[in-house]
Amino acid sequence: MAWFLCVCLFSAVGLAFLFLQAKLRRSPLGNRAPPSLPWLPFIGSLLSLRSSRPPHVLFQDLQQKYGHTYSLMMGSHTVIIVNHHQHAKEVLLRKGKTFAGRPRTVTTDILTRDGKDIAFADYSASWRFHRKIVHGALCMFGEGSASIEKIICRQAQSLCETLGESGPGSTVLDMSPELTRAVTNVVCSLCFSSSYLRGDPEFEAMLQYSQGIVDTVAKDSLVDIFPWLQMFPNADLRLLKRCVSIRDSLLQKKYDEHKVDYSDHVQRDLLDALLRAKRSAENNNTAEITTETVGLSQDHLLMTVGDIFGAGVETTTTVLKWAIAYLIHYPQVQKRIQEELHRKVGGDRAPQLSDRGSLPYLEATIREVLRIRPVAPLLIPHVALTDASIGEFTVRKGSRVIINLWSLHHDEKEWKNPEVFEPGRFLTEDGTGLHIPSPSYLPFGVGVRVCLGEVLAKMEIFLFLSWIMQRFTLTVPPGQPMPNLEGKFGVVLQPMKYKVHATLRADWLQNKPLSC
Repeated sequence: MAWFLCVCLFSAVGLAFLFLQAKLRRSPLGNRAPPSLPWLPFIGSLLSLRSSRPPHVLFQDLQQKYGHTYSLMMGSHTVIIVNHHQHAKEVLLRKGKTFAGRPRTVTTDILTRDGKDIAFADYSASWRFHRKIVHGALCMFGEGSASIEKIICRQAQSLCETLGESGPGSTVLDMSPELTRAVTNVVCSLCFSSSYLRGDPEFEAMLQYSQGIVDTVAKDSLVDIFPWLQMFPNADLRLLKRCVSIRDSLLQKKYDEHKVDYSDHVQRDLLDALLRAKRSAENNNTAEITTETVGLSQDHLLMTVGDIFGAGVETTTTVLKWAIAYLIHYPQVQKRIQEELHRKVGGDRAPQLSDRGSLPYLEATIREVLRIRPVAPLLIPHVALTDASIGEFTVRKGSRVIINLWSLHHDEKEWKNPEVFEPGRFLTEDGTGLHIPSPSYLPFGVGVRVCLGEVLAKMEIFLFLSWIMQRFTLTVPPGQPMPNLEGKFGVVLQPMKYKVHATLRADWLQNKPLSC
């Protein structure tokens, strides 16, 4: 009898499996579903995804068998992987609102108080209103704003002083915490009108919680695939909760300070702008419209500022670390940037944003860094809000869609020798202008969910790199290995730690400290 029951059970599971596969391949639109990795009930395609390679590289390799766009199952969730720019732009641009949803996961819910931020929140009327408020506040400091340029230059000067603090020789250090402090201070100025000195305990706490969040969020960990695993001990989840608690304490402190000093007549920073919008919503409160429904509760405000920190600090810092790693590997690129700065800017002043148009090789180098090591190789997953299609493939409502930016930026049909670091690919033939050689270049995404901080990030990367390159030559210290260019996969693709030998350039030894 037991044997008979087992046979019946396995037969039922098998039939259910075949039924589900057939159902997934039927389309209400008459099209066919994307090719699918093998999958089993309950566990999905996990057995097919076992690999020592990071997900973005594995997903790129699977194109050879399944094509540019294919699907897999993460537990009970259908996930569609997009590896080509045509389908990527269909998802992000042409059908941006259709695919504007976000999945709910255990880790992102912990990070965002159940989706009360902008990056991970689902698409809705309140999300659109909330994003509009933040976008308007950030525009106060947009490109061309003298105030934000002064803020960045002030931090660039502080960074250069740290690099040259040993005097007319050279300094050996891990630049990661110094870059993080500089970028953090820019974001702090925008959000809170404040900044941190070296060694500040609050800044050290921020470093620790940021790294913990990067290491644990949105990595398709098992608890995100099978939420019921929360009932078992989980070291990553404990770390995430501890880091989020530290972050929230810091944010609450800043929020409380701003409420005390708030004035309707002065808008000092982003938090002031959010508080003003919140109070305006409260004054116009009705049964249908509340601060909660329009996305301006205290939780929404705190999570938004947390977003700005998470995205604004970690991503920009990571790009700068990758840029320096590649400049150390390619000294000829570093030398050409320095020669361009000498010709176009000279030695009597620091680089300014107005110099960007006359420094095409530096700009091309930044673009190449963003191409070869995209800071987020897998964009945050999108969710189909209705039954839809991608190309000739059907996508059912609720399906998750992942744009593999790594594949787009390393497509051999779009980029010549994509694994080679070659800034010249972004220069015009005569080397005096810039161009985008392929439509497969989307470093900040596009469409409804485009990165809010794109303009600010580009300003920071240009100014920090131009200031450093004007004053220093960067090499690997004697006895130290070259920076590892593989990277550590997480929410962002981080370079491994490395040491830098920063030597003050000879033609700067007699100059006074730079000022903006």
